[in-house]
Amino acid sequence: MLIKNARVVTRDEAFLGVVRVEDGVIRDVAPGSTSATVAEDWHGDYLLPGLIELHTDNLEKHLAPRPGVVWNTDAAFVIHDAQVAAAGITTVFDALAIGSRGNVGLRGRELMTKCAATLERIASHDLLRAEHFLHLRCEIATSDVVEIFDDLKDHPLLRLASVMDHTPGQRQWHDREQWRKYQERHGKWSDEFAAAALAELAEEQERFADTHRREIVARCKARSIPVASHDDTLVEHVEQAVAEGIVLSEFPTTHAAAQAAHSHGIATIMGAPNIVRGGSHSGNVSALELAKHGLLDILSSDYVPSSLLTAAFELVSKAGWTLPHAVTTISSAPAQAAGLTDRGSIQPGLRADFVRVTMLDALPVPRATWRAGVRIV
Repeated sequence: MLIKNARVVTRDEAFLGVVRVEDGVIRDVAPGSTSATVAEDWHGDYLLPGLIELHTDNLEKHLAPRPGVVWNTDAAFVIHDAQVAAAGITTVFDALAIGSRGNVGLRGRELMTKCAATLERIASHDLLRAEHFLHLRCEIATSDVVEIFDDLKDHPLLRLASVMDHTPGQRQWHDREQWRKYQERHGKWSDEFAAAALAELAEEQERFADTHRREIVARCKARSIPVASHDDTLVEHVEQAVAEGIVLSEFPTTHAAAQAAHSHGIATIMGAPNIVRGGSHSGNVSALELAKHGLLDILSSDYVPSSLLTAAFELVSKAGWTLPHAVTTISSAPAQAAGLTDRGSIQPGLRADFVRVTMLDALPVPRATWRAGVRIV
C-alpha cells in the first residue's frame, strides 16, 4: 500500500507526505509526493496512528442497554468492537469491573467472568476488528474481588489492572450527596434506603479495602501486570501509589493529585469526554485545566469511543498544544504505558495501525481504519 498527499502526523511533526506499507508494517514515511501511479491519493486528509484506548466502559452500554436488561455477551462484544474500530481505535483495553456489590450498580461475578471468557473465545476466532486486551478494574472494597481476580489472572489477554474504591466518601465520591444523585439517575431512593446503603458500603470498605488493595497489587507484581490507581484525590493517594510501584494514575480528581503524580513520574490518564464537555460530569478537576498546566499524559475515551479523536484536536484549539503533541495522548503515550513497543506512531518498522481523518469544520471525522495494514473499517 502506497499513500500520497496525506497529512502525516508523527510524534514530532505534521507534514504533507507519503507513507508506504508492506506486510503489515510501515516501511517508509517521507514528506513530499510521489509520481507512482499505484499510490492512493488522500487529498490532504490526516493520516494518524491507530488510537490506543487503555480504559473503556463502552462495552457496558451494550451489555446493559436498559436498566435491568442484560444483553447477549457475544453480540455486545461484536458491536462494541465495531464501534471502537469506527472511531479509529485499533488497540483497546476492555475494562471489566470486578467485585460484587449488591444493588448499587456494579457488575456481578457471573457476568464479568462470562465476559472475559467471551472476549477470549471471539478473539481466538479472529472475529474482532481492533486488537482487544483485558483491563481488570478491581473494586477493592468488596468481599469477592480477590477471588474473581484469581479466576481471571491467567486470562491470555490480561494486560492491565486498576485498583478502585468507589465507596461514598472516598476519592471520586468524597461528596456522598453527589454519589446518591448519580445512583438515583434511574429512580429516586428513600432516605431510609440511602442510609442503609451508605452504612453497608462503609462497613465493607472498612473490612476489605486496604487488605484487598495489597493483595491485588501483590498478585499483579508477581505476574508483571501494570497497575493503575484510580480517582486519586489527595497527595497521600499518589504517595501510596508510588510506594506500591503503580505506573498510571487514572482520572485524578484534583489538580494536587495530578501534580503529585507528575512529580513522581506517574503518567496521568484523563477522560476525553471531560475535554469535549468542557469539564467533569461528576464535578472533579477539568482535564483541560490539567492539559494547560502540562499535567495530562494520556486520554481515555471512557464511555464515548469517538471522544478520543475529538478531544485530541480540541487540545490544539483550547489548550494551545501542537497536533503531534495532542496525538501522542491517544497513541504513543498509552502504547508506552502498556508496554506495547510495536505500535503507537507513524514511523518505519512499527505495525501499520493508522486512521484516515477528514475535517468537517472543526470536527475530525474518521473515514477509514487500518490494523496491521488491513482495512478494518
